[in-house]
Amino acid sequence: MSREGAEYALRARADERDRISGDLLDLESHTTYQLLKGSNLRGATQQRWQAAQAALATLWGLYDAYRAVLRDAEQIRASRGRLGSDELAELTALLAGRSVVLKAAAKPVEQRSLLPQADERLTMDETVTRMDAAFREVTGTLTDIDAAWNTCLPRLDDADAQLRAIHDLQAELGESLDLTQVQTDLKRLRGAAVEDPLGSPPSAAELDRIAALLSGSRTDLERALQVKREYGRRREDLVAALDRVRGAESEARLAHGQVVVKIALPPQASPRSRAEDLAAELDALDVSADTWLNRSGRLTALEGSVAKALRQAQATAKALYGLVGRRDELRGRLEATQAMAVRRGRAEDPATVQAYQQARVLLWSAPCDLTRAAEAVDLYQRAIHGGGR
Repeated sequence: MSREGAEYALRARADERDRISGDLLDLESHTTYQLLKGSNLRGATQQRWQAAQAALATLWGLYDAYRAVLRDAEQIRASRGRLGSDELAELTALLAGRSVVLKAAAKPVEQRSLLPQADERLTMDETVTRMDAAFREVTGTLTDIDAAWNTCLPRLDDADAQLRAIHDLQAELGESLDLTQVQTDLKRLRGAAVEDPLGSPPSAAELDRIAALLSGSRTDLERALQVKREYGRRREDLVAALDRVRGAESEARLAHGQVVVKIALPPQASPRSRAEDLAAELDALDVSADTWLNRSGRLTALEGSVAKALRQAQATAKALYGLVGRRDELRGRLEATQAMAVRRGRAEDPATVQAYQQARVLLWSAPCDLTRAAEAVDLYQRAIHGGGR
């Protein structure tokens, strides 16, 4: 090497050494690396981690040998203010030759030979290449384990948080759900996730099942606690709602009484009363010995039944009054069709007169058969239009 070349190579190698040193320190301070150092691993993860540790030991051995050669080169440079040919020759041998010596590794006795084991000699570039390969093996293992943990551990943490929230709700409610199996499953899944994330991580289906079960349990407890807090008010609301149901059912019966004399109704059209049965359910709920978890479901169902009964009673009254409106609509169509018959000069035709009389009798009879009356009006309209519409 020339003096300038030697100076440049020394500076470049010193920078390289410092960069590698920083990378190694970053590696050993990596969170996943620190966690793995104290973990009891098993299965595929244990095998990968053992291989990574062996690669790391090789990396440190290479780095120590590399650093020793560079230290010798720096001492030669520091010994002379101006490098002579001898010093340049030594630096060239160290910086460009096979100066990095790797001692033959000690082997178990069953793998030894009586022949001497040759040490391996590498250039500094070859040493850096090997260090890089070992470094990549270790970081690749950390990356794979970290990715596996990032997939399942946050979800397990969320499940644990849900379980703690459920315990708090149970304490406040004074009632408990049997979550023994869920707790056992969570403990098993966390053990698998921590000890062998590469070989037996929790499946997405298992995590989904537990998340759904915990979410449903928490919802049930929150609903029960809300019912416990609001039972008095919601009971009063139900009593008021039942009064509205009674009023709507009374209106439906009144509508039926008024309409049945005007419109022919089938027996099943008679309004059914649900108010008293629902009131009896509310009374039974008051004296029930059920837990709040059970009573919350019964109360919610009863509120839904009362609301449904109110809608049905209101719809029944509206539908009954609507039948009278339908009859009046048919009467209007009949008179309008007769006026059209007069304008067309067909009002006196025997066939149209007969059709008109039949429709009129049906529409002005009490009670009116709406189905037959509608058919009769259609028949009269077709007669006026010559058989068409």
